[in-house]
Amino acid sequence: MSLLAQITDTTAQLTDSVNRAAVPVVQAQEELRFGDLLLKGGWVMIPIGLLAILGLVIFFERFFTIRKAAKDESNLMTQVRASIMSGNLQSAIAICRNSNSPLGRMLQKGLLRIGRPIKDIEGAIENVGKLEVSKLEKNIGIIGIVAGIAPMFGFLGTIAGVIQIFYDISKTDNISMGVISGGLYVKMVTSAAGLFVGIVAYVCHHILNMMVDKVILKLETDAIEFIDLLEEPSK
Repeated sequence: MSLLAQITDTTAQLTDSVNRAAVPVVQAQEELRFGDLLLKGGWVMIPIGLLAILGLVIFFERFFTIRKAAKDESNLMTQVRASIMSGNLQSAIAICRNSNSPLGRMLQKGLLRIGRPIKDIEGAIENVGKLEVSKLEKNIGIIGIVAGIAPMFGFLGTIAGVIQIFYDISKTDNISMGVISGGLYVKMVTSAAGLFVGIVAYVCHHILNMMVDKVILKLETDAIEFIDLLEEPSK
């Protein structure tokens, strides 16, 4: 046989071997589709999916609400200061009422208490501030609950799947690695899904808390500035 014929024959054998090896890989890739794996996760994927939807809905609703409350209110403070300095108290109250913001409602309560001791005004502003903060924090705790429960559901699905696998083995006496690993990798999908939802919810929970903390700091700063403004005439 000539050298060219040997090379051609060897190349054909290698090509055939590669093609045979590629068939299982392609089949595996087809079997490992993301959507199919999620469906194979079983009934546990339903509560995990519902928790994911609940967490995202609350996050985006709170995110835009808190961002609206965190908008710059320097113009409001300037207008209120100008009205107070000019002695037009009713104008300052109207400005705060029309602002429709947490700071505006706090200042409005303080303006309505003018004439009373400063401590009473501070107390009224503080009470309104606590109420406004509680409104901003509404439902944020639910996201924290999602962050804790979702991984638990994932582990529950995996454990239930493992129990089912070993139960089937006890009935069939088939302890081959193919049977064990074939069922186990599918059941691990619930753990992965639960952890993913839990991590995302954990991050979202802390993002919202940091945003609320910034709003609180800003409200406290503006409230102190307002009290100082009221004390100026008496100094």
